[in-house]
Amino acid sequence: MSNITMTIDDTVIKKVKKIAIEKNTTLTGLVRDYLTGVAKREDLRTEEIISQLSKIMNSANMEIGKITWTRDELHER
Repeated sequence: MSNITMTIDDTVIKKVKKIAIEKNTTLTGLVRDYLTGVAKREDLRTEEIISQLSKIMNSANMEIGKITWTRDELHER
């Protein structure tokens, strides 16, 4: 695990420490849980986008057809 250093206003720290005590955890635990949640939500969002794109690609029923050109023809000026 890596350590991070942050600068946060003292009043915010005091409030969050009280919240942490109420939740039977630590300030570090709250930050860790929050950041873990952010990462998981991003993973889920990415998976959903991939799933939607796969559905679109699979339902397109497109046919590209026969290639009637060469690479050199495409790059002629």
